[in-house]
Amino acid sequence: MRREGPGTAGVPGVDTAPAASGARETLRTEFEFELPRGYVDESGTVHRRGAMRLATARDELVPLRDVRVRENPAYLSVVLLGRVITRLGTLGDVHDGTVESMFASDLAFLQDFYRQINAEGHTRAAVACPHCEQSFEVELAGSRLGES
Repeated sequence: MRREGPGTAGVPGVDTAPAASGARETLRTEFEFELPRGYVDESGTVHRRGAMRLATARDELVPLRDVRVRENPAYLSVVLLGRVITRLGTLGDVHDGTVESMFASDLAFLQDFYRQINAEGHTRAAVACPHCEQSFEVELAGSRLGES
């Protein structure tokens, strides 16, 4: 059942009223991950577990003004990921310089993870068994490459 608040009449999917329990429904905005190889900091510590938040329009627009992105459009994902990764191991700050120093396999993993949580809104994928053709969902959040 869709519930509408003031000024939202007729807007599909708007749910501003309290849920049946009296609490408002919340949107999950941060997703945990584990890098396949891990980021190695200056002291040699490997950081693998982290979290990424959903991107905002600003997150996608601000990097377009970055000189590095204008000179090399491939740099866009490095700057964008530096904005949305909220935690990585015990690092105090994650930024584009951190992402720039990651192994290529970890960068590819994070690019794919970004697409999963932002384009699809979740980290579940519908799959079918190739043998029995049974359909089911798998959780991709936090999984490592090559694991199901």
